[in-house]
Amino acid sequence: MTTTSAPSSRPLTRQVSHRVSQSVFDGSRLRVVLLVDVNDGAQQQFLEAYEQLCSQVASVPGHVSDQLCQSIENPSQWLITSEWESAPPFLAWVNSEEHVQMVEPLHSCVRDTRSLRFHVVRETGGPAAGAESGRRRLQASPRIGDGVIRHALTFTVKPGSEQKVAKILSDYAPPEPKVDDTTRLMRTSLYMHGNRVVRAIEVRGDLLAALRHVARQPEVRAVEEAINPYLEQERDLDDQESARVFFTRAALPAVHHVTAEQEDPDAERHALYYPARPGRGMELARLLAQQDEAAADDPRNPVLCSTIFQRDDVVVRLIDVRDGLDAGDPALSLGLLDPAKAAELTTFVDGSTPRDGDLTRRLLKLARMDLVTDRRSPRG
Repeated sequence: MTTTSAPSSRPLTRQVSHRVSQSVFDGSRLRVVLLVDVNDGAQQQFLEAYEQLCSQVASVPGHVSDQLCQSIENPSQWLITSEWESAPPFLAWVNSEEHVQMVEPLHSCVRDTRSLRFHVVRETGGPAAGAESGRRRLQASPRIGDGVIRHALTFTVKPGSEQKVAKILSDYAPPEPKVDDTTRLMRTSLYMHGNRVVRAIEVRGDLLAALRHVARQPEVRAVEEAINPYLEQERDLDDQESARVFFTRAALPAVHHVTAEQEDPDAERHALYYPARPGRGMELARLLAQQDEAAADDPRNPVLCSTIFQRDDVVVRLIDVRDGLDAGDPALSLGLLDPAKAAELTTFVDGSTPRDGDLTRRLLKLARMDLVTDRRSPRG
């Protein structure tokens, strides 16, 4: 086995900030692994559905290659791996309505799926692979996380029902935090902005196991049933396909997490909603990530940690701040230091160059989401 190296004129690796434990914006190649459990007798149907999907995915920008593998021990177990130029084009595709429709034939013949996504940090191979890798960027060092997985769901409710929905979502007993010996719910934060609901969760262990655990809790099931009449997107939780499509569309993945490494037990948690202009959601999330990373070393920065969630043109930033959201420089709390850039990428204001010196504070007020509930699990 030969370890590859890049020509001296093309650095193989890039340094990552130790303050950033998660980011999709570092330019590294992405490896996606999909574990599939196929229904008994449906192997040929699954293969035909995959071949149709494969021909469609080949034309998606950023897609490099994919492989389909079948277990040598259990013919019902399959593995799909794909390589992408970087994470953003994959996320743009997997979170699109096009993808929801594209994978529908696959789900009719499978029992279960599990998706895993990895940045390529190191690779080995022969001379040909080494020459090719010289044109690809790899990280100089691994990211160091805190063992917590961050994820969110978002959906909209019918206008006029916001107060009823907020009461339903705040007035129920929290689910059992312990999932199993290795997985635990750490925190659930729920916010609303107009008729949009965002539920952010923090999990230590297995995210998928935690989501399934929560869905089985009778208290949570009762709440989900209670808000059904108010949802803009109809769903039937007793119909597996209807529920799958709803939660696929509701997924709001975390794309960046940065911490200033300052602890404050009295820090306040806030959520900010940034309505991106059509087609500019990923660009807006990238800008917020860059500015959060740059501000992490600023002692004036009131933001102790920030997680950015993005799907299509929905961008949400969850922040822990000291001394309240309105203390200190509002531009640092907002994460947009240039009001003109805010006008270019969001629908907060029109496209003209802002001239109002108090604009940033007004934008912060517009972005602020209403807290419904924020629950920490007891340590255990």
